Amino acid sequence: MTTADPPPPAARKRADARRNAETLLDAAAAAFVTAGVAVPVRDIAAAAGVGVGTIYRHFPTRADLIVAVYRHQVDACAQAGPVLLAERTSPHVALASWIDLFVNFLVTKHGLAEALQSTDPTFDTLHVYFLDSLVPVCAQILDAAVRAGEIRSDVRPLELMRAVGNLCIGAGSDPRYDARRMVDVLIAGLRVAKTS
Repeated sequence: MTTADPPPPAARKRADARRNAETLLDAAAAAFVTAGVAVPVRDIAAAAGVGVGTIYRHFPTRADLIVAVYRHQVDACAQAGPVLLAERTSPHVALASWIDLFVNFLVTKHGLAEALQSTDPTFDTLHVYFLDSLVPVCAQILDAAVRAGEIRSDVRPLELMRAVGNLCIGAGSDPRYDARRMVDVLIAGLRVAKTS
């Protein structure tokens, strides 16, 4: 096969299936944000441009769909870390950008948070998945910023993520509270003072 040859049908089918699943997960995530995890499956299907049967074929239960959406968004946040580190003008700027994505993840998970507190055993492993996926990414960016002399060296990744998470609690319940502004203050406070 030359580089000009099209991929074999099986590879095309797998790529199409992966794209369709991502479209479906993005539609479900958006629906969960606006209407909660109890949103009717037909609404998610309509937003994704697929039939209800397609959703049930991929995700037989609502819990399966919730887990898949959560994992998909954790994966997106994890994959963004190295990209931001490579593309931004400095590790501190990459850290601020990544923390902004992390805040987006946290403040749009109201329905998911409710689901995750249920007694359904399907959700048991999600917190571990979250930590295993995101703490190393945060550590990589923090380490780069410390090596560049941009931030203090005594902040651990999990400590920072918990601080950000705590600042995001109740973000949508009080219009007088701006969680993003407080997170910006926190990230700015990590900077090492420049000596003249």
